[in-house]
Amino acid sequence: MALLLRARDVEEVTRNAPQTAGSPCAKIFQSVIQRLDQIPTASSDSGSMIFDRHVMERTAAHLAQGQISKLESYLPFLATTGNIAPFVGLLGTVLGIIDAFHEIGAQGTASIAAVAPGVSEALIATAAGLFAAIPAVIAYNYFLTRIRRTALQMDSVVVELLALIPAQAKPMGSASTGVKG
Repeated sequence: MALLLRARDVEEVTRNAPQTAGSPCAKIFQSVIQRLDQIPTASSDSGSMIFDRHVMERTAAHLAQGQISKLESYLPFLATTGNIAPFVGLLGTVLGIIDAFHEIGAQGTASIAAVAPGVSEALIATAAGLFAAIPAVIAYNYFLTRIRRTALQMDSVVVELLALIPAQAKPMGSASTGVKG
């Protein structure tokens, strides 16, 4: 990521891209460069390349959003696990307490032998729910923070990449295209 941001020209970014090949920013860079190569260009009177910078900005933003969506695709599982697991634990707790009271009623006494199995089930269910929920919530928050940070970095890469496009490249309409208005 830092290699892409420190580059002084598109060629340097291209040289550094393989070192960051797995990153979402490198994928955006490669896609933008490929699309830049595919854009039909025309020559202005001075021989400069003409292209629509706004199209490239929209393309890069679209690619960045696609990468963010891929990164976010696993978050719903973590969020659901973190939200549901305590309820599953609570359900087990309630069922364990119901079992304990059932045994009290069946034996006619509130001895520890009658209550202990139900209370034990209740505590195991509570612990299981918490053991599932706590890591899921921690992981969700960790990955959400990483995704947000990556999204900001992708925005920076896109801005820097578009700034590195050769100075002779001009936005569409900045040179005479032969069309009279």
